[in-house]
Amino acid sequence: MGLNQPEELTKSVKLTSRERRFIKFASVEHGGQLYMTPQDFLESVVEQEPRPRLKRRILTTKEIEHLRDQVPPLKKGSPQMFRNMRDKGIISYTEYLFLLSILTKPASGFQIAFNMFDTDGNQRVDKNEFLVIQRLLGGSLKERKDLDPNSEKALLALVSPGARRAAERVAQRAAERPPSFMEKIFSFAWKGKRGMSAEDAEEAHGPHDNYVNDDQGLQRRHNVDTLLQVHFFGKKGTNDLKFEGFRQFMENLQTEVLELEFHEFSKGHETISEVDFAKILLRYTYLDTDEYDMYLDRLLDRVADEHGISFEEFKTFCQFLNNLEDFTIAMRMYTLADHPISKEEFQRAVRICTGVSQSPQLVSTVFAIFDADGDGRLSYKEFIAIMKDRLHRGFKSYAKNEGWEAFKTCVKQEMKSSV
Repeated sequence: MGLNQPEELTKSVKLTSRERRFIKFASVEHGGQLYMTPQDFLESVVEQEPRPRLKRRILTTKEIEHLRDQVPPLKKGSPQMFRNMRDKGIISYTEYLFLLSILTKPASGFQIAFNMFDTDGNQRVDKNEFLVIQRLLGGSLKERKDLDPNSEKALLALVSPGARRAAERVAQRAAERPPSFMEKIFSFAWKGKRGMSAEDAEEAHGPHDNYVNDDQGLQRRHNVDTLLQVHFFGKKGTNDLKFEGFRQFMENLQTEVLELEFHEFSKGHETISEVDFAKILLRYTYLDTDEYDMYLDRLLDRVADEHGISFEEFKTFCQFLNNLEDFTIAMRMYTLADHPISKEEFQRAVRICTGVSQSPQLVSTVFAIFDADGDGRLSYKEFIAIMKDRLHRGFKSYAKNEGWEAFKTCVKQEMKSSV
């Protein structure tokens, strides 16, 4: 391929939307591998494009050690932690997938995963156990030899169907791609980038055996203390992680991202308008311009007096979206022939799935947006389809020719040409 820069890679190979976004927003590099900073991660989930920069910052081993000292312990976490840290930490690609899963999954799924690995019932896991959970719930579980088939099946059931299919393809992908060749493609410090020979590159970054191939192929994971590892397990990596501590981290991260989105529209006020609420809900969807305008026009026609949506109302609704699968199942069981539902039925189903009620004002706004004929009833199938787009934050892929199938084709072609 002759690719020397990640941007060239994204243009030449059809990667998944997550892979492309990670490469686009990652602003630092170490050992030939890309990493995100906390600021990069926040921008990747709320912005369309990264901040302008001349080039990526290449971190030395000494700088990596310094960053490790900047990471606060778990007990000092807060809903402002990523914003406060800015560029004082690094996030690997596997961790990026995991953090995305935190934004789109209910806490119950993580509780089950913790319980599966908590064999002694002390409500905590160690670093190695957590790394498996991280890869699992990030959608990149490797085959684990010490996991019995029933446990593996139960754990995979926690993951979304798309992530399960990705996990099932891991073994197949590993057999089809020679590790050294994948390193050549994804090591951005490989020969040619800085005029280095293959021998020079190996001497600078160490022999290949010191690296472990990442499931996604984007990163050769090596022994670097990343933000999450230090935050959860301490600088020495010997602390255990209790689920309550992780649950608080999960809630803090969700709150931090939602605050960024909310404040973008609130401009310092305590509420956002109903129209702004609709814009936030529809911003990551695959609606075309006419459909997008139709929903906004429908809302404008039906909202006589603006009351505004508070942050707590917005947060509660977004937490409900993380339980969208449960809501879908409840609706299928409750209705016959997919009949539209009333506001009272919608409110009851949400309360059953999440344990939290939505405010009448917010429910009325949702119905004003999605009630197609204005009869006071919601076609929940249309609502669910659009909200799933919102939940995936633009990372959902519909094209069959994207992702690993296209990537493997490109790899095979390159292998043939290099023989």
